[in-house]
Amino acid sequence: MCGLSDMQETSEVKLTNMEKEMRRLIRDPKLLPPEKQTLLSIIADLAAAMNMSCFIVGGFVRDLLLGKPVNDLDIIVEGDAIKLGEALIQKHGGQLTPHTKFRTAIWHLPSTFTRSVQPSSLDLITARSESYLNPGALPTVKPSTIEDDLRRRDFTINAMAVRMDGDHFGELLDPLNGLADLEKGLIRVLHPRSFIDDPTRIFRAIRYEQRYFFTLEPSTFNLVNLESLAVITRLSGERIRHELDLIFGEEHSFQMIQRAGSLGLFDRIHPDLPLFNPDYSDFLDMDPMLDIPADRIAVGYMLWLMDLSEESIQSISNRLDFTADLEDLISAVARLKKSLPFLVNSKPSEWTYAIEKLPLLSIYVMYLISRETALLDYLSIWRHVRPRITGDDLKSRGLSPGPRFGEILTQLRSAWLDGQVKNAQEEKELLNTLL
Repeated sequence: MCGLSDMQETSEVKLTNMEKEMRRLIRDPKLLPPEKQTLLSIIADLAAAMNMSCFIVGGFVRDLLLGKPVNDLDIIVEGDAIKLGEALIQKHGGQLTPHTKFRTAIWHLPSTFTRSVQPSSLDLITARSESYLNPGALPTVKPSTIEDDLRRRDFTINAMAVRMDGDHFGELLDPLNGLADLEKGLIRVLHPRSFIDDPTRIFRAIRYEQRYFFTLEPSTFNLVNLESLAVITRLSGERIRHELDLIFGEEHSFQMIQRAGSLGLFDRIHPDLPLFNPDYSDFLDMDPMLDIPADRIAVGYMLWLMDLSEESIQSISNRLDFTADLEDLISAVARLKKSLPFLVNSKPSEWTYAIEKLPLLSIYVMYLISRETALLDYLSIWRHVRPRITGDDLKSRGLSPGPRFGEILTQLRSAWLDGQVKNAQEEKELLNTLL
């Protein structure tokens, strides 16, 4: 099987400068690992054998041209992507999940690939056109050409494709001048109704703007207006939350969430959504410690909403279709922040019993905000403290199981936490006074 580096070397003298550059970028192992280059060759070769034009599109092309490593392989064919997928599994193995309605398929790669290629599946897409029956609705699609497929996309910088099959390898398709906008650092929609057809594109525009330090092209900026913002109110909570999740997963999430608020998106999502407190922005990049998994997205929501009332948090949770775990985290850190002044100067046992039922992540986020050392002491030491004496020991001393069991064990634990006992002998002496 030939790799991308071997394809059509003899004809390179006839290539345009752009085609040579695209071939160079695709072959660059710093941008595209060799194992993914090989996978692309396999798909492109088989597509060519089936008389299908094969393209890499969208974010892959954008980031490649920016000299950034690429991960997702967005593959489109002019032809039947499901048939291509069936041919791939027949020849190379794996499994196929077809989506007949959209004429797409997911190829779950065989183990021969998954040992070196991640993610372990990729999408195969039939070039298509889209139409929207109603603003904000999901699109109706039908098979079409690659140029029509590019014209259905969100922004010019995402509306470029590189052809991968046969002699055409390295050809850049740029019918909407995305390369020029990429070089100028502009985010430009493809048509005036773009944000009305799909207002989630506004969130994406903000992500690209802040991620790449680009700017919204003036006419595109003017399309973030009352008409397009009004459509946001029709979006499901799940679709909006997905876009917010993506924001909090980004490196510049603070700037993105502030930008969204300044453009008026929050007013259309829920009236209680605040701007992000700048004092909390440094805590978005939480390092994992103390066996507490770092969840950047959850931390983002907690920092954003922790100063709201319990009623507002629950109402926003309902609107955005939060998971129960996420709502619990936000509510817990909000309650802890309100109760913190009343816990200051408390004994370790009082701290422990007040907060031990809260999620650990909520306690750690509160520590980041407040730098209250008792919270860190709880996470690193106090939560692990238990009396040496057990219920079995109490039984051996003639005590019958019942509520008194729990009272004695709690008193013993408190004594350990507060430093009243420092060893097993002192604990036994304390127990003698309690029986």
